[in-house]
Amino acid sequence: MAYNKTEQYDERSTSGLIKSYREVIGFVGEDPDREGLLKTPERVAKAMQYLTQGYHQDAKAILNSAKFHEDVSEMIVVKDIELYSMCEHHMLPFFGKAHVAYIPNGWITGLSKIARVVDVYARRMQVQERLTIQIKDAIKETLNPLGVAVVIEAQHLCMMMRGVQKQNSVTTTSAFDGEFHKNSTRSEFMKLISSRLS
Repeated sequence: MAYNKTEQYDERSTSGLIKSYREVIGFVGEDPDREGLLKTPERVAKAMQYLTQGYHQDAKAILNSAKFHEDVSEMIVVKDIELYSMCEHHMLPFFGKAHVAYIPNGWITGLSKIARVVDVYARRMQVQERLTIQIKDAIKETLNPLGVAVVIEAQHLCMMMRGVQKQNSVTTTSAFDGEFHKNSTRSEFMKLISSRLS
């Protein structure tokens, strides 16, 4: 049986992107008709649609799809959520981990939905600062928790491959709301995401 991969892409977007990337290949000094590059514009067109699929997803709908009433008021932490995004200034990737916590106020959501919310906003042209706040706001507005905390640690290829070329730099951003404005609550969260359980 032959291998058949099924993916869905917007035909109009794909066609426009293929044309544009073919031109880009030519402008950088390559031959878009060279054998190794013949299908590259199509591959990149599909990759770009995949990498920006967050524009067509609704974080609040995702959280509401697994929203449950539960009498819990202790901190829930989902840490080390892998994220891959694209810097909107140079269209180069940045990648790292998100750590998300909330303190329920009568409602919880499925744990996987927290990771999906990270993906919804990461799969867009982004800046890390905005990404951090968008994740916090989606959880705050949907679950109405007593508090939300988000910390993102990421490496940016726009700093590593070009310009300043600092390969070992890591950017950390944070956003806190509600109970996490209290030093004791914030400190507990920071301790939890820094620890490694054996």
